[in-house]
Amino acid sequence: MKPIKLEYVWLDGYTPEPNLRSKVKIINEAPEDFNPLYDNLPEWSYDGSSTKQADGSFSDCILKPVRCYKNPIDNRFNAYFVMCEVYNPDGTPHVSNTRHGIKDQKDLWFGYEQEYTLMKDGKPVGFPKDGYPEPQGKYYCGVGNNIVHARDFAEEHMSNCLQAGITITGINAEVMLRQWEYQVFSKCPKKAGDDLWISRYILFLMSEQYALNIELHPKPVQGDWNGSGLHCNFSSDDMRNTGGKEYFNDIFEVFPAISLSQISQ
Repeated sequence: MKPIKLEYVWLDGYTPEPNLRSKVKIINEAPEDFNPLYDNLPEWSYDGSSTKQADGSFSDCILKPVRCYKNPIDNRFNAYFVMCEVYNPDGTPHVSNTRHGIKDQKDLWFGYEQEYTLMKDGKPVGFPKDGYPEPQGKYYCGVGNNIVHARDFAEEHMSNCLQAGITITGINAEVMLRQWEYQVFSKCPKKAGDDLWISRYILFLMSEQYALNIELHPKPVQGDWNGSGLHCNFSSDDMRNTGGKEYFNDIFEVFPAISLSQISQ
């Protein structure tokens, strides 16, 4: 059987925003009917002292596979991305592992709108060395060499995500030059989070190939230039099938109370 390449992916212990990490396991011998997408994958370990998840005196952290995706980028192997949760050696979830506490609620749907900017030498690619390009206005959903840059990158990312099994529902050029957005749809909170993180992981892998940097910062360029965001669209079964003005007004009234509760904590 052709060797299987498993690229274990996890979130490190950096705060407030964790970074994606990965390491590769090769399985040289596996049953002919073994399919990483459906069969159980082995746990693995790594040095948590290098990811702000352990002390140097006792640094082992455990990777538990939770979801597998086909790797569309590496055609040399039977290759997969393996999303993992981080556990302590005693089998308890690591403090940085917030995924384990999320409930699997199939009726909850999430639609993410992920904006990102392609950067090089500290500026969006396409910006002149000194100064700025033409003010924004024509770039959003634009077309043409002077208006849109990096369409090949954005469409290749879309294709890679679709081949990986992530439901990308669309892409578009954004308000700032070299800024793009893609939309990813998922059902169930855990799958939604996994799909979003792996879609970002694919972005970062592609940036290595293109020698570009992916910037998710909400304000990548100061001044009158569009910021980047992650807009989250959400619905439950009742919201989709029952709805009604009174129902949604009740939801909106709860939001301020939740926000104040979180601030007080």
